[in-house]
Amino acid sequence: MYIQELEPVAGSLGLSALVATLPLVIVLVLLGGVRMKAHLAGLTGLLAAVLVAWLAYGMPLDQTLSSGVQGAVFGLFPILWIVVNALWVYRMTVRTRHFDILRRSFGRLSDDPRIQALVVAFCFGALLEALAGFGAPVAICSVMLVALGFEPVRAAVVALVANTAPVAFGAMGTPVVTLAQVTGLPLDDVASVVGRQTPLLALVVPLVLVGLVDGRRGLRETWVPAVVCGVAFAVAQFAASNYVSAQLADIGAALAGAGALVAVPHARVPATEAVRASVLTGSRSEELDEDDPRREVVRAYAPYALIVVIFAIAQIPVVKDWLAGATQTYDWPFLNVANPDGEAVSGNVFSWPIVSTGGTLVLIAGLLTAVVLGVHARVAVKEWAATVHELRFAILTVTSVLALAYVMNLSGQAATIGHFVAEAGAGLAFLSPVLGWFGVAVSGSDTSANALFGALQVTAARESGLSPELLAAANSSGGVLGKMISPQNLTIACAAVGLAGKEGDLLRRVLPWSLGLLLVMCLIVVGQSSPVLGWMLP
Repeated sequence: MYIQELEPVAGSLGLSALVATLPLVIVLVLLGGVRMKAHLAGLTGLLAAVLVAWLAYGMPLDQTLSSGVQGAVFGLFPILWIVVNALWVYRMTVRTRHFDILRRSFGRLSDDPRIQALVVAFCFGALLEALAGFGAPVAICSVMLVALGFEPVRAAVVALVANTAPVAFGAMGTPVVTLAQVTGLPLDDVASVVGRQTPLLALVVPLVLVGLVDGRRGLRETWVPAVVCGVAFAVAQFAASNYVSAQLADIGAALAGAGALVAVPHARVPATEAVRASVLTGSRSEELDEDDPRREVVRAYAPYALIVVIFAIAQIPVVKDWLAGATQTYDWPFLNVANPDGEAVSGNVFSWPIVSTGGTLVLIAGLLTAVVLGVHARVAVKEWAATVHELRFAILTVTSVLALAYVMNLSGQAATIGHFVAEAGAGLAFLSPVLGWFGVAVSGSDTSANALFGALQVTAARESGLSPELLAAANSSGGVLGKMISPQNLTIACAAVGLAGKEGDLLRRVLPWSLGLLLVMCLIVVGQSSPVLGWMLP
């Protein structure tokens, strides 16, 4: 049995924490400073974590390697299993051109560019984040806004700022699923707290978007639909994450926000020529004027409806229990780890939820989508294989980062850092979202930031007397605000609208919003850690 030590380096917590942070520092420096590709930085950090665990912490090499393999396996299933199948559904809609139909359907809701920004960047962007994630919402929404006549820089800024509130539940809940796994906290508990933080961003972001599009005039003339859209999105995201399913939070929120916009009379008032002339400085794509048969519009929305129905059925108690019965549990080989108190850690056992996991449910929805959209079986398989090929570097990145996280967690490195950070005391609640923000700003992924810092946040919370669920959730909620300034997202946005090499200009435009909203999230978490907003927590 390997027993974790908190102070393996010279009996000093400070020196041990300094050594334990080396893998994280290496990853962050390679990503943010050297600009190394994410999968290479992840593999280098993994090597560093293995060496620290083996040489500094005295973890047997076989157990060190075994813990890394377990992390990589978890990265493949269920994390990437969800991502691959969700992106596969999206690719099939593109293959059959039903995605174009859906895009035109959203574009016809209003001719007001301020409302279009809400529909396309906020609502449709959230729907894309729910299914694809990994930069797809920014790329696709930027292009759609340019097609509507938006100037490229404005389109990119709007798409980047909009890609915040849905990120924590993106790719069918992948970030919160990862967070729950690496922290050992129940998924429902983590999702519940995140669902009481990010909806508050959703109340603000639509107002920010109409301000970005048309300044004070935009706020003055379209604040009503912006508020209604934000409230509908926030309520749906809160309800789904707390009472239905974390995997459905973004889909429900996106559809609710779009539906609320359709229902508000203010959103259907035609924009004045003065507004259109000052905002739409580009040329509008003629493709948006094509008429689509009602039957095809229904088929375009069908994949998302199928996902909602299948996940809803999976939450029925009888069905949920039946699906859970297929879960396989194994003693993980070459792993026998105890915490500093001598108690066996949960990582010694590996659970494999074969059927009940979100990825399998999305796969079922994908198979039905292929039938509804008329995709031949051979083509569907080809698209699935193409999805795996498209994500090959993302797969390597996620598996290496999760392997790194598992090595750090099981060797005791994360616990050492957590105990050291806990000395911040009450200030920890304020700093917690900042850590998540920094992780996403550098890695470009809320999933990666949760894998890297989730266990650390929980250890620090327990040592300082704060709620582990609160700080774990704060890592993810703060992280979503680092998405808009991550080099990965900035590059994607610039490439999408033809501004290659202008990442610095975009960064200067979005950085104030990222920092301002981060401050709001820090204050929310501080309030939730005290009697002021403590009533908000479950």
